[in-house]
Amino acid sequence: MSDLEVTHQSVRDYIDAKKRGDRKTTDRIIAEASARFATRTTDGSEMAQLGHASMHVRFGEGV
Repeated sequence: MSDLEVTHQSVRDYIDAKKRGDRKTTDRIIAEASARFATRTTDGSEMAQLGHASMHVRFGEGV
């Protein structure tokens, strides 16, 4: 995935699920990360990495 260093397990899980074409898991990961961001229990880097992954990893590309 381009030049982004992935530092969150949730982002690695998101990338794996997206490559598998697993929309249920990608949606769950985004919802959980969004909740953490909304309650300020994260510094925002997780959401930034997820946003980058959502733009650079194709859905089902690993199938």
